[in-house]
Amino acid sequence: MKLCLAPQAPDTLLPQQKTVTELQAQLQLPLCTEAFPSNGMQLGWQQNRLALFSDPKTAIDIDFCSGKLLHRLKFGGGKGQPLAKAVGFHKYEDFSIIDATAGLAGDSFVFASLMAKHAFSGSVTLIERHPVVASLIEDALIRGQQCALPEVQSIVGKMQLHCGAAAKLLPKLPAADVIYLDPMYPEKKKKAAVKKGMQALQQLVGPDQDSEILLQAALECALKRVVVKRPKGAPPLKGPQPSASVQSPNTRYDLYIKSAKITI
Repeated sequence: MKLCLAPQAPDTLLPQQKTVTELQAQLQLPLCTEAFPSNGMQLGWQQNRLALFSDPKTAIDIDFCSGKLLHRLKFGGGKGQPLAKAVGFHKYEDFSIIDATAGLAGDSFVFASLMAKHAFSGSVTLIERHPVVASLIEDALIRGQQCALPEVQSIVGKMQLHCGAAAKLLPKLPAADVIYLDPMYPEKKKKAAVKKGMQALQQLVGPDQDSEILLQAALECALKRVVVKRPKGAPPLKGPQPSASVQSPNTRYDLYIKSAKITI
């Protein structure tokens, strides 16, 4: 899929946000010669937010200060929600997490918000393999540091981003108690109703082809457990059998617990 960079940024960017010149050097993208490329995508800005456009009306951006993520912060539940239980918020008094497949950072934001809420000293390390998606996260973190809501500033302060292949980065990073994996898998044809923007993002990023390798690396590096998010009804990733699982309506979290006594 063709991808280009909008040739001009708005005047309302924060000093820490990347300029067109800096993004072009970082991502090695050509500047767009037309408003929106046919059969392609444009990296540009929606107001002051870096965004990925598949057409003028369809944009993907990340915003920790408003919208779905802020709603999830206020109404997303506590330690008992399936995702929180899967990574161990109900069990561990304090711990660190690596989200090795960060994507659009929604789950990482939940982890960091729960840590902030319960005064954990641990942090959330995000690893995103696609540099364009990582640039969206980086831009959101910069804006989150300046958010008018102090709780969002506190949450973002617990999030650290790395761009690269997680299987190679994990052994080089400080060991984490929990490593979380949410591999992108090919969409089934009967699920063609996925929103247009997300369809374009899936085409750009593509499915993870090294999930088994990543699982093995995570198992070698995690101190307490590895959690793998899977579609409900899908088989576990190839490799060791999960120790246990946590179910939610449309998702299953497979747990690989590094302990002689298996508890979830």
